Amino acid sequence: MNALPPPRPLLQALEPDQLNALPIGRYEGPVHLVRDDAEARTAIAALVGETLLGFDTESRPAFRKGESHPVSLVQLAGARGVWLFQLQGLADPAPLAALLSDAAVRKVGVATADDGRKLQETLACEPAGFLDLSAVARRHGLRQPSLRQLAAVLLGIRIPKGTRLTNWARRDLTPAQVAYAATDAWIARQVYLRFRELGANI
Repeated sequence: MNALPPPRPLLQALEPDQLNALPIGRYEGPVHLVRDDAEARTAIAALVGETLLGFDTESRPAFRKGESHPVSLVQLAGARGVWLFQLQGLADPAPLAALLSDAAVRKVGVATADDGRKLQETLACEPAGFLDLSAVARRHGLRQPSLRQLAAVLLGIRIPKGTRLTNWARRDLTPAQVAYAATDAWIARQVYLRFRELGANI
């Protein structure tokens, strides 16, 4: 009896020239900057009822070996918008910490374990309800599942990289920073929804 062929991977990585030929994808919906405790309470109230959030964080870039910085920005993308929490402006981060610790709200992103460890230090919370999309992608054949590759393979769009290594600790984020941060969280949510459409094991 002949052996069955191995299952075909659900995902196949794109070559750099293929990826660079894709159209740039940007989030164009509502973006809410959260810079103080009052805005944080308003944001958390707006997120009540959301059961799926795209998630990402940003920190000041580190240019020396062994150097690291705490989380400066937490990005959450829901069905009705994206919220960018600037942590240095929050004297009381408890409402945000409670949301990030709520296992009933699924938060999806890439390398969420690393982000979770940083959030434990920054917010003194126990993150729960997180799903690492890169782990899902590896189970389905993608060996180097960055968010950029996932956006390309699953959504057919390209994420520009130019704003990543900028100062995320500044109070007044530039329009380019806001667009980049909102897009990352939104794409994470869209990637998860696309996985579900494809019947992926999530």
